[in-house]
Amino acid sequence: MVNWLVIGIGDVTTKRVIPAILEEPRSSLYGVVTRDPSKAARYPGVKAWTSLNEALADRAITAVYVASPVALHRAQAIASLEAGRAVLLEKPVGMNYAEAVSIAEAAEATGSLLGIAYFRRLFPKLIRAKELLAAGAIGRPALAEASFHGWLESEERAWLRDPALAGGGPLYDTASHRIDALNFVFGAPQWATGLRTNPIHGLGVDEAASISILYGGGVQAEIDVRWNSGIRRDELRFTGTEGEIVLDDFNGPLLRVTNREGTREEQLPSHANVHYPLIENFAAAVLDGVAPVARPREAIQTDWVTEQVMKASPPLG
Repeated sequence: MVNWLVIGIGDVTTKRVIPAILEEPRSSLYGVVTRDPSKAARYPGVKAWTSLNEALADRAITAVYVASPVALHRAQAIASLEAGRAVLLEKPVGMNYAEAVSIAEAAEATGSLLGIAYFRRLFPKLIRAKELLAAGAIGRPALAEASFHGWLESEERAWLRDPALAGGGPLYDTASHRIDALNFVFGAPQWATGLRTNPIHGLGVDEAASISILYGGGVQAEIDVRWNSGIRRDELRFTGTEGEIVLDDFNGPLLRVTNREGTREEQLPSHANVHYPLIENFAAAVLDGVAPVARPREAIQTDWVTEQVMKASPPLG
C-alpha cells in the first residue's frame, strides 16, 4: 500500500488527485500539508500538518504528491526526496530550467523515486497517435499544431497570476502539458523559441504565448495558448506527407485519421478522472518498480523549452 501525503488542498487536488488516491486500490490518503488544517476536515481520519518537515518525520508516509505553487516545488520536492520518500511532482517541474535540473539531480543523488504529473502521456488516444505516426499512417510527420484557448483562470487558482508564485501564465500552466505531449511523441526538442504577451489583462505573467519547436527529422511544432480568447479551443493536429491525425478536442475521446485510404475515426476515451491513471502508474512504480510515465530527465525538457521562450520574448508590457 502507498500511503500518500498530499501537499496543498486546492482545485487540482480536491477535484482530481485526492479522489484518484481514494479510488486507487493500492493507495491510501494518509495525510495532507496545508496552511489551513480545517480544509482537511472533509477527509476523516487523515492527518494534517502545516509544516512539511513535521509531516516527513512520520515514517508511515510512502509517497508525496507536491501540488503547491511552482515557486515551492524545488524546496518541497528535494526535502521529500532527501527524506527517502517517492515524489510525484506537479508540472512544470521548476520556476526555470536550472531549478528543474536540480530537482532531477536530487532524485538521482538520493536514489528516491521521482515522477512528474504529465497525465496526458496516459491518454489512450495520444498513445494511439504515437503508434500511428510510428507506423507511417500519415507518411512522414512534418508539423504538429496544438492550441488551448480560453479566458482568464478562475479565482480558485488566482496564484497563477502571480509571477513570483507561478513563474508564467498559460506558458507554464497549459502549454507545458502540450509541450510534454509532443516531447512524448517526437523525443527531445532540438531548438525552441517563442513569444509571450499580456495585451488584455495586463498581468504580471503572460496571458498568451506562442511556442515554436524543432524536433528530430525536421518535425516542426507550433503551440499557442491564451487566457484572452472568448472562444474555447483545445486542439492537437499532426500533419504528414500523406495525411493528418486530429485529436480535437484533446481531452475528448475522438481521434481522426485522414490519409490516402480515406478518413476513419476512433473513440478512445480517457478515464473520467484524468489523474487516476497517473496515481495508478505511480503506485505501480513504488510497489512494482515500473517506470513513472514521465521520468524527470524527460519531463524537464519541457522546462528547457519554456526557458527558451522566456529568453526570446521581450519584457511584458
